[in-house]
Amino acid sequence: MAVDALALVAAPFPVLYSFRRCPYAMRARLALAASGTVCELREVVLARKPPALLQVSPKGTVPVLVLPDGAVLEQSLDIMLWALRRNDPQQWLPTSAPEMDRAMALIAQIDGDFKANLDRYKYPNRYALSDGLAHRVLGAQFLQLLDTRLETDGFLHGTHWGLADAAIAPFVRQFAHTDPAWFASQPWAALQRWLAAFEASTAYRGVMDKLPAWADGQPPRLFPDSQLLHFL
Repeated sequence: MAVDALALVAAPFPVLYSFRRCPYAMRARLALAASGTVCELREVVLARKPPALLQVSPKGTVPVLVLPDGAVLEQSLDIMLWALRRNDPQQWLPTSAPEMDRAMALIAQIDGDFKANLDRYKYPNRYALSDGLAHRVLGAQFLQLLDTRLETDGFLHGTHWGLADAAIAPFVRQFAHTDPAWFASQPWAALQRWLAAFEASTAYRGVMDKLPAWADGQPPRLFPDSQLLHFL
C-alpha cells in the first residue's frame, strides 16, 4: 500500500540514532518506514557513541528519536507507536482496545523473559555461562507459542502483518541466526515461513542498508529513501 506523501514529515526532520543490527532499532525503522515518516538517520557505533547521542539520551542505547520540537523518544515501542499513530496506511495498529492489549502483552513477553533468554543463549560468556543451551530451551517455549498462533492466523497481528509482527520479528530473527541449523530443524513450520517471508520482504531489505558511522558535520542522510517509500 502506497504511503500518502502528505504524511511525510517536512524539514527539519526528526533525528533517529540507530544501529543496523540492533533488534530494537530495527523495529523502530520498520515502523518509521511503514508510516512514511522521513527522518535523519544517524548510524551509531556502540563502542564509540557520539557525544550528540549522549547529550540527548545519556543512557546511550539505541534507538533514540529526537523530534523537531526537541522531545526525545528513548524506547523503540514508543517510537513505533508515535509514528503509526501519526499515519498508518498499512493498518499495523490494532483497531480495538482488546486487540491492542493482546499485541502489547505479546510484545512485553518478547521484551522481557524472551530477550533475557536470547541474550544468554547468544552471549553466554557475558553472563559467566559455559553455554546458553538452557536459555535456548526457555526461549524455544515462547517460539512454540508463536508458531501455534501463526498456524491459526498467519500473522501475529491476525490476518495481515502488523504492530506485533514488526515488533517481534527482529528478535526471532536474532534467535534463529544464533544457530541456523538448529532453528531449521525445529518443528515450527509456520514460524519458519513467517520469518523467511519477513527476511525476503522489501520492507526488511529497505531498513537494513549498511551505512558508515555518523559523525558530526556530515550531510544529513534521510531515511527511508524514496525508492522504499514507492514500494510500501
